[in-house]
Amino acid sequence: MSIEITEFTDPGCPFAFSAEPHRLRIQWLYADADIAWRRRMVVLARSPQEYLDKGFTPEKQSASFVRLADAYGMPIDTRERPRMAATLPACTAVVATRLHAPEREGAILRALRLRHLGRAQLLDEDETIAAAARDAGLEPDEVFAWMAEPAVREALEEDVAAARTPTPAARVLDHKLAAWPGGRRYTCPSYEIARIREADVAATIPGFQPFAVYEVVLANLLPDVARRPRPESVGALLEWAGEPLATAEVAAVCELSREEAAEQLSAVARRIPMGADAVWELG
Repeated sequence: MSIEITEFTDPGCPFAFSAEPHRLRIQWLYADADIAWRRRMVVLARSPQEYLDKGFTPEKQSASFVRLADAYGMPIDTRERPRMAATLPACTAVVATRLHAPEREGAILRALRLRHLGRAQLLDEDETIAAAARDAGLEPDEVFAWMAEPAVREALEEDVAAARTPTPAARVLDHKLAAWPGGRRYTCPSYEIARIREADVAATIPGFQPFAVYEVVLANLLPDVARRPRPESVGALLEWAGEPLATAEVAAVCELSREEAAEQLSAVARRIPMGADAVWELG
């Protein structure tokens, strides 16, 4: 059985970043399954003023970062930013990459997250997007040219509209949705899971959830798929991932405590300090 997971997310959302260990663990466990992974951008803020109008200031943002970094262990830089930043430009960069270099879409989304949440760079500054493009193996000038295309803007607005049309099942869990002037929208990350070649969504997982929620839903949708055992080593996981991973991500997939993961990683990988913790790469 084939399924498609549509992930509603945003490079500026610290909850989505904190949920990355869940996503990585799903992809490891179900690597042998026929799963198509699709991303759609929520666009949390078209301008910095949108945050301020909701009473969300750099001071409150920093306090939120502290709570999330402590609770989930992802390497969030908890310093107070000089101002709030719109997420629209970064979301546009992700969609532009999806349309022109789909194999790099995940890489630029990851790079934008690490630069904004891990290094306190502002998502709506050209320097941040250019650096993230280089991190993802893309030419910045090319990405900026893509971002200006009408087709990219149209695709982005389709993402925005989809994020603001949650399924009936998601609306039952209204506390996992957020308000916008036209009603309710998905928070990040939210998943819609559908069987390929079937019109109806089979399951919706709105908002940040414990891993057990994803586990139960996927067990029901993929009952004949054997889940892979945990990696043989932290080094094997890093090799499979092909990119630096946070301590919390390695711990989740390898079923270790963060302390155990850090100890094992220190023997085989280079520690790159970032935010409240670090990411690790082989070499």
